[in-house]
Amino acid sequence: MTRDKKVDIVNELTEEFKNANALLVCDYKGMTCGELESIRAKALESNSKLRVCKNSLVSLAMKNAEIDEVELVNTNIFVWGEDQIAVCKLADDAATQFKEKFSIKSGLLEGKVVDMATIEAFAKLPSREELMGMLLSVWTAPARNMATGLDNLRAKLEEESA
Repeated sequence: MTRDKKVDIVNELTEEFKNANALLVCDYKGMTCGELESIRAKALESNSKLRVCKNSLVSLAMKNAEIDEVELVNTNIFVWGEDQIAVCKLADDAATQFKEKFSIKSGLLEGKVVDMATIEAFAKLPSREELMGMLLSVWTAPARNMATGLDNLRAKLEEESA
């Protein structure tokens, strides 16, 4: 890889990391190309990004993006995105699906290093769409209950008149 190509990659990753609210470092040793592609497809669905890159280039991009650095050793795959919950869910699902081959090593949320318990807690939170559905359900509950009550009253009055 030429020096210009490396500079381009570092610049691209720096911009991506500046805009990302979550960045996870994962181990993918032993995964097949097909398994990696299935995770990439899920990343596209959740507006997350996934990339295998040299540790030295990612380390430089982290410095340039002014985020905390994590120790990068061995083979790593990097998962990042603006939606912290989606990124954590993606990595957690992959770690569950490919137990022996994929694992989360470390992570950053809003540019700060977090522990595994925090990443797992974020992965268990409902997604934005699920939260919106819950909120909508709460908002429509009084109207739904009123409609049910009126329907029951109508049925009772019809029964009494018959």
